[in-house]
Amino acid sequence: MAIGGAGSGRGGSGGFDNLPEIDFNKINLPPFSPTHLYVVIPVIILLWLATGLYRVELQERAVVFIFGKHVDTTDPGLHWNLPSPLGKVAKVRMEEIKKIEIGFRSDPGQMRQTNLKKEALMLTKHINMVDLHMSIQYKINDPGQFLFGVADNYRGLIDRGLYETVKNVAEAALREVVGKSEIDNILTVGKSLVQENIRISMQEILDGYGAGITIDLVQLQDVHPPEEVREAFRDVNNSEEDKNRLIREAEGYRNSVIPEARGEAAQIIANAEAYREQMVKEAEGNALRFNAQLAEYSKAPDITRKRLYLEMMEKVLSRVDKIIIDQSVAEHALPLLPLGKGTVPLSAGTGGR
Repeated sequence: MAIGGAGSGRGGSGGFDNLPEIDFNKINLPPFSPTHLYVVIPVIILLWLATGLYRVELQERAVVFIFGKHVDTTDPGLHWNLPSPLGKVAKVRMEEIKKIEIGFRSDPGQMRQTNLKKEALMLTKHINMVDLHMSIQYKINDPGQFLFGVADNYRGLIDRGLYETVKNVAEAALREVVGKSEIDNILTVGKSLVQENIRISMQEILDGYGAGITIDLVQLQDVHPPEEVREAFRDVNNSEEDKNRLIREAEGYRNSVIPEARGEAAQIIANAEAYREQMVKEAEGNALRFNAQLAEYSKAPDITRKRLYLEMMEKVLSRVDKIIIDQSVAEHALPLLPLGKGTVPLSAGTGGR
């Protein structure tokens, strides 16, 4: 049989008019031989084995399966495993930080948040309502546990299954911890403790599931009472702040007054002790002086008596105004009436008596 023929009468130089005639009956193909299988089959096997090469990126880990059984977890680099359908490799990103939101959904593109009251409202210890928004950050620490624990790799729903699992665990842990806490602690000083308790509770639950997930951060972003009672809570908080402020002012006043009073008391005690020492020393000195005078008096009573008299008169008369008149003149002088205060008339030669 021949393909082609004479021209179609157009006389043109293009198209199929100038193709040569081919007679397939004259083409001789080599006959098929069973020895060809020894060449073809090894080539096919080598090509099939080559499909088992796989590359793991720096932030990934690969979970290796053979006949559906987890046999190894490989690090970044070039590796080989039995090709499909005997073997399978599932790659998991280890360093990727994932985020779960409870009570709200953020829209980074539009920079806004959507509140979800059904998730946000919950009861506290004393049956108080609180509106709470929480975000959780987590990452995978064990790819084998992750794939077998929470991911639905067969259906291609790894991210969805992981999100729902962690979200349900987070909401359950949040409601449990908030239900055991007082609303004042959640709104004020106990917020950090509540966050840590939620993180610990979530980690315990996920470890029990064998999820292969680590909770890195639990953050209460927005905690406030429901809108219906928000004003009342704000008034209560303002009263608490005023109370705390007054307590701090009172403590500051106490800390300033008490040390001052203690200092004054210590000064008074020190002055009293000094006065006591002074009086004791003076009394001891007077006693020693009296004993010395007594010894001298026993030796010469008249001289000692006269000396004591003169010393006393010198001490007394030194404090008053005096007029001294000689005895010979006093006999011819007019009597003098001492009108001045403290004036004592003395006559010379009388010995002052």
